[in-house]
Amino acid sequence: MIAFKPMRILVVDDEESIRRLAQKELTTRQRTIHTADSARQACEQIEKHQFDVIVLDVRLPDGNGIELFEKLREAVPDVEFILITGHGNIDSAVEAMKMGAYDYITKPFTLDRLELVIEKAYQRVCLQRENRLLRHTQISQPLQLFIGRSSAIQGVQRLIEKVAPTSVPVLITGESGSGKDVVARAIHCRSKRAEQPLIIKNCGASQKEIMRSELFGYLKGAFTGASDSQEGLLSLAHEGTLFLDEIGELPIEVQAALLRLLENHTYHRLGDKNERKVDIRYIFATNRNLAEESRAGNFHEALYHRLNVFQINVPPLRERKDDIPALIDYFLGLLGEGRPPCRLAKAVMERLMDYDWPGNVRELRNVIERGMILAENGFITPDTLPRELNDENREITTDPALLSMAELEKIHIRRVLDRTAGNRSQAADLLGIGRKTLYRKLKEYGLENSSGFLS
Repeated sequence: MIAFKPMRILVVDDEESIRRLAQKELTTRQRTIHTADSARQACEQIEKHQFDVIVLDVRLPDGNGIELFEKLREAVPDVEFILITGHGNIDSAVEAMKMGAYDYITKPFTLDRLELVIEKAYQRVCLQRENRLLRHTQISQPLQLFIGRSSAIQGVQRLIEKVAPTSVPVLITGESGSGKDVVARAIHCRSKRAEQPLIIKNCGASQKEIMRSELFGYLKGAFTGASDSQEGLLSLAHEGTLFLDEIGELPIEVQAALLRLLENHTYHRLGDKNERKVDIRYIFATNRNLAEESRAGNFHEALYHRLNVFQINVPPLRERKDDIPALIDYFLGLLGEGRPPCRLAKAVMERLMDYDWPGNVRELRNVIERGMILAENGFITPDTLPRELNDENREITTDPALLSMAELEKIHIRRVLDRTAGNRSQAADLLGIGRKTLYRKLKEYGLENSSGFLS
């Protein structure tokens, strides 16, 4: 179960006795009560605070409560509404329920009745939010910082322990598959916000046209297809942590809005004139050199300096090979549930230690999982390893300075094909050559049947 902050209730009623009674009798350590005596004052409160449940009288001195409900329902879609009505307005309250209000109570009512309805409405709010949160966060505990005791990893661990209790933004750099997401989870779990959500968004996984609406949210009608108002990830991350992975992929037009958010701690939903204030811890990750990207005009320079307050570089696996045995033991245990125990043949360990791991820890995990699936009699043997790690196909690990240009080019093409899972169009793009040129080189180097690590 994801932990939520204390319940926040807004009671809107022009009768002072009802407002005073609700604030006095319903306020607890788990429940905060705010009040408003008019529609105008209710709107002012909603601009200042985020609420979970709004209790709304249908008759107000400066407006109709039903009309106010329709307005607020679009402005704050992540809230449940309870209407207070007299017997003469029950039909209006029922109609409002058809439009999305949670429930209504009639005057006179008991405090117990009001409290019960509020609690049920809050349970519904929590369920809806938890369903949304689970799509963007992982609540399982991370590895204990990092598996391994190499000096490189100990340095990363020290940085995590130092920065986790603070609220400063963190930029995590490193190659793909090196474990940047593990660092992000470790920082969150050791922070003062550990009981609040960790919201995760991969900036390269969405089309740029919808990235801003996913982050900031939008009002109904803000753009074509916006049939209902929607809260963004910033609202979900309020008082928690927002982890933006692959921040270098963030569309340039969204970067300016993110910069304003980091500087002012406020944002606007698309189509909304009202400014919202949020309290969020930010963590960013990238495998790009953002300093070079900003100089080239591909990344907002001011944003780079704003998010690069505290940088942690995650070393590639080839620079921490002493950690490979510990990582293997961890993956054997993690992936071994429901499978017969597995051990590595000595020759396998030698090859794993000799390989330079272009895919880093993620590639090592894939290799171990493949070996466990193909293992015979509880042993992972050389013939269960992918082509890159077998003797007859293994790349020479000689000092590159001693290899010919042709040998280096062949090795590089093989690695790019591995990275693209054998997709030759993508490989040609990454290599900066045409597909015909790639096909010619594959034939020249005897790589026509090379299909990549994942094939």
